[in-house]
Amino acid sequence: MSQNTTSHENFQSNWSHVSETVNMLYLAVCQIETTMTDANDSVDTLTKSFTHLANHTRDVGHHVENVTEKEDFQDVKEEIAQTTDEIQDNISQAIQAFQFYDRVCQRIDHVARSLEKVSELLSDEDSLAKRPHWKKVQDQIKSSYTMEAERIMFEFIMRGGSVKEALEIYRHHFSAEPEDSNDADEIELF
Repeated sequence: MSQNTTSHENFQSNWSHVSETVNMLYLAVCQIETTMTDANDSVDTLTKSFTHLANHTRDVGHHVENVTEKEDFQDVKEEIAQTTDEIQDNISQAIQAFQFYDRVCQRIDHVARSLEKVSELLSDEDSLAKRPHWKKVQDQIKSSYTMEAERIMFEFIMRGGSVKEALEIYRHHFSAEPEDSNDADEIELF
């Protein structure tokens, strides 16, 4: 018998609703942690974008004020064109960061619904210690995820992994995703 099989059998034989509850709470902690980290990144992007926008707007004003002769106009026109390109880039970044708000709301809603399902299960004494009921709740929770990184984190926690390791796996997986992929994990621009 391989060590992996023995480990799996020990995991199966050590099942209890208490350990399932702990795992579900750990999962909620992981989801909250990752959502807060991602939200902070989005706020940082917004802050930088609006700071750049303010600076670019000021620069355009200075360029316009410095036009005194017809020859200056061509130089200022080029500087303004370059500044407006940079403004457009900053506006695009700001729009993406604002759209992240929808993702944050969805992820926090997943945490709330997950905890609600676990609470319902814990309050039902007939279902509390029955493994199939826990499996059904876990399957419902897992199926609500749209991001592959969330599903991987879920599997890791359900197998008894630590919050710290799950967060590292999530961050590694999320940072490894291509930025311009068009899968279900991405925010759709309007």
